[in-house]
Amino acid sequence: MLLPAEKELRSVLARFAETRFRHDLQPTGRSSRELEDTSYTLCVMTGTQSVDEALAAADALLEQLSADRRTATRTFQSLAA
Repeated sequence: MLLPAEKELRSVLARFAETRFRHDLQPTGRSSRELEDTSYTLCVMTGTQSVDEALAAADALLEQLSADRRTATRTFQSLAA
């Protein structure tokens, strides 16, 4: 599975949160379709089959990307010293 870029994943997560919030406040046919679309996109990006799984996978992916970035920074600093 290809991993999504951090920026793209964060963008879809933000869209999902906004869409879900709007749909929960005032559900319409349009908000339902938007929520379904962003949910599907999030599941595809994370390789999961449910929103709950997708959110957990996204959290894990973002944590891994952050850990990788910290490791790369430490390695670069060690090499530069």
